[in-house]
Amino acid sequence: MFRASVVLVLAACALAACSTSEYLINTRDGGQVVSTGKPELDPKAGVYTYTDANGRTSTIREGEVVHVMKR
Repeated sequence: MFRASVVLVLAACALAACSTSEYLINTRDGGQVVSTGKPELDPKAGVYTYTDANGRTSTIREGEVVHVMKR
């Protein structure tokens, strides 16, 4: 019973890890920012909002972004 529970927990963790998409945000200065989940553009504010690998929510100005692509 314990073994089956461990297998189920590991399978659930693996499935959860696969469901999160990463995006690369290429910046005008040649840098790259990794976002977990798709960055959202707020056209009125002119910024992208994204969540980084550490779970922090950050913003970057639209004018600094060259390209956003799924990893």
